[in-house]
Amino acid sequence: MKKKQAESGEIEAVAQLRQLLSDVGLRTTAARTAVLRWLQRSKAPATHAEIALDLVPLGFDKATVFRNLNDLSDVGLVTRSELGDRVWRFELRNPAHTDVPHPHFVCIDCGRIICLHDLDLPHSAKKELAPVGKVTEIMMRGRCVACG
Repeated sequence: MKKKQAESGEIEAVAQLRQLLSDVGLRTTAARTAVLRWLQRSKAPATHAEIALDLVPLGFDKATVFRNLNDLSDVGLVTRSELGDRVWRFELRNPAHTDVPHPHFVCIDCGRIICLHDLDLPHSAKKELAPVGKVTEIMMRGRCVACG
């Protein structure tokens, strides 16, 4: 029974991703769907290499994964971030937070990246930053609980 429910959930998740791709005008290829599904399951931003490590054995080459990550980023389904180490990381964009990306915490010892979805700049900080420009990324560095 649980196996059938899992299969049904997987089929529904893939159908939703295919619809999402159609809605933004992209073809619903197996590679794009696989990349989106991988990102949907991820708990933190991931590098192209991390994603390709799982998808290459399934028959998708590294270049295809990279092209699709960029295509998905270009249409706004995926966020592409560089967190200070000159490596692009990708994550599925939350449609509820389209105007402001969420902040990230990067551990200076182990490199772990933690998404801080519920952290928001106070209104006073946003007002103070307005003359400078629009904030596009917030990153905090420190030691995670495991390394602290």
